[in-house]
Amino acid sequence: MESGFDNDTYLEEQTREILARVESSSGRLYLEFGGKLMFDHHAARVLPGYDSNVKVRLLERLRDRAEIILCIYAGDIEKRKIRGDFGITYDADALMLIDGFRSWGILLRGVVITRFEDQHSAVSFENRLKRRGIDVFRHYYTKGYPTDVDLIVSEEGYGRNDYIEPSKPLVVVTGPGPGSGKLATCLSQLYHDFRRGVHAGYAKFETFPIWNIPLKHPVNAAYEAATADLHDVNLVDPFHLEAYGTTAINYNRDVEAFPLLSRILGKITGDRSPYASPTDMGVNRVGFGITDDHLVRRAAEQEIVRRYFRYSCEYVMGLANKETVQKVELLMGDYGLTPESRPVVEPARRNIPAIESEDTSDRMMAAALMLKDGTMVIGRSSELMHASAAVVLNAIKKLAGIGKNIHLLSPATIESIRSLKRSINTFPLHLDLEEVLVALSVNAAVFKPASDGMAKLTELRSCEAHLTHMPSSGDENGMRNLGINLTCDPLFGSRRLYST
Repeated sequence: MESGFDNDTYLEEQTREILARVESSSGRLYLEFGGKLMFDHHAARVLPGYDSNVKVRLLERLRDRAEIILCIYAGDIEKRKIRGDFGITYDADALMLIDGFRSWGILLRGVVITRFEDQHSAVSFENRLKRRGIDVFRHYYTKGYPTDVDLIVSEEGYGRNDYIEPSKPLVVVTGPGPGSGKLATCLSQLYHDFRRGVHAGYAKFETFPIWNIPLKHPVNAAYEAATADLHDVNLVDPFHLEAYGTTAINYNRDVEAFPLLSRILGKITGDRSPYASPTDMGVNRVGFGITDDHLVRRAAEQEIVRRYFRYSCEYVMGLANKETVQKVELLMGDYGLTPESRPVVEPARRNIPAIESEDTSDRMMAAALMLKDGTMVIGRSSELMHASAAVVLNAIKKLAGIGKNIHLLSPATIESIRSLKRSINTFPLHLDLEEVLVALSVNAAVFKPASDGMAKLTELRSCEAHLTHMPSSGDENGMRNLGINLTCDPLFGSRRLYST
C-alpha cells in the first residue's frame, strides 16, 4: 500500500521536542497523552504508513527517562464502558495497556482511579490490581472545580488525592479513553510536587487535530468526525493568534479550558503560567511526518465516511443520537462526500442474493472486500455461512490463486457444525466468520488448499470491506481480529430481536 507518512522523521522530531520540554521544566515533566497510546488505528487510517504503535516506540526510546501513570475513571469501570475498536471494557483495556507497557520494557509507576467515590466495581478493580502487585492510587472529585481556584489548589482540593512519587524525569500520564482524568492527575501531581519544593512542568501530547496544517484539512475534519459524539469542534487557537500573530489549530475543549488552566498553573507555581496559548502546551510533531499530502487527504476523507456508517449503526442500536449522525453528514457535505464515496459500498449493495434464507427471520445479505491491489471480492450469505465469512474465504482464495470451484471447507465439515448447532438449539445455523476461521484451521491440517488460503489471512490486514447489514458478534470479532476496516449499512441482519 502507498505510504504518506514517515515514522522515522516523526520519531526524531517528537523525541527532540519532548526532551527539550523536560529540560525546560527543571528536570521533571508531566506529559498528558491524549488519544490512544497503543493501537492508534484512527491515526493509521488517516495517515497511510503511520505505525499504530509508533507512540509506544517513542516511549521505548525514552524508557530510561520515562515512566507511566495510567488513569481510569471510576464511573467508566462502574458503567462497563466499551472501547469501540476492540469491543472490550475500559478496565479490560487498562489491563491490556499494562501488559503492553511490560512487553515494551516501559515502567508503569501506578494506576490512578479518578473521581473515586467507593464505587463497588472500582474497589474490585483496585483489589484485583493490588493483588497482582500493581500500585493503585485514589483521586477524588476536585472540590471547587471549575470556578473556585483557591479551593481547587488547596488541601481540600488537589491535596485530598494520593501522591505518586515519581522515579523518572518524564512522567507520561495516559488512560484508556477520553474523560479518564489525565489532566486533573497531572495538576494534582504538580500541586504535591510544589508543596514539597520540587519544581516540575506540564505539557500535552495530542495527535489530533494537527496544529500546523489548515483548519479545513480533511485530516482535521476526520478528527471532528471521530469525536462527533463528544461535540468536539476544530478552530483557530485565538490565544496563539493574539500572542504570536500566527495561525495554529486546536479544538474547543482545550481553548475553552485554557484560561482556567492558566490560573490553576499560576496558583500552583506561584507565578504566571508558562504558556501563552493552549497550542504552546502541546508537543505534537505529527504534522512533520506527512510526506504525501494528497494521499493523506484521500485517506482522511474515507475515514469521515467510515465514521458516518459507524454512527448510523449506533443510532439504530440506540447508542448514538441523531445529532451525531447529522454532524458527520454535514462534514461529508463540506468535502463533497456521500456514503457511496467508499468504494466497497456499491459492489456490496449490488450483490445481495435474491433467494431467501431457510430461516425466514434472517435477511440475505452481501459483502464486498477490496484487496490492496484494488481487486474487489464479493461474498453473499447463504444457508451455509454469513456474507462476511464468504467474502473472507473468497478473498484468500483469490490471493492464493485457488480456483473458484475448490471449496476450502468440505461440505461434511460445515454440515457437522450445523448439526451441532441444531442439536444444542444455537441459531442461526449458518456459520459466522469466527466459526468459519476455526473450521478453516482444522481443514488446513489435512487439506493443502485450505492451508494455502489460511496463510493469506494476514494479507487482509488494513483492507476495506462493507456489509449490507450490521454484523453478528462472531462476524465483527472476526473482522476486527483480521484487521479489516469494516463498515456496514444500518440494517439488522435478522428480524429477531435477540440474536448472538
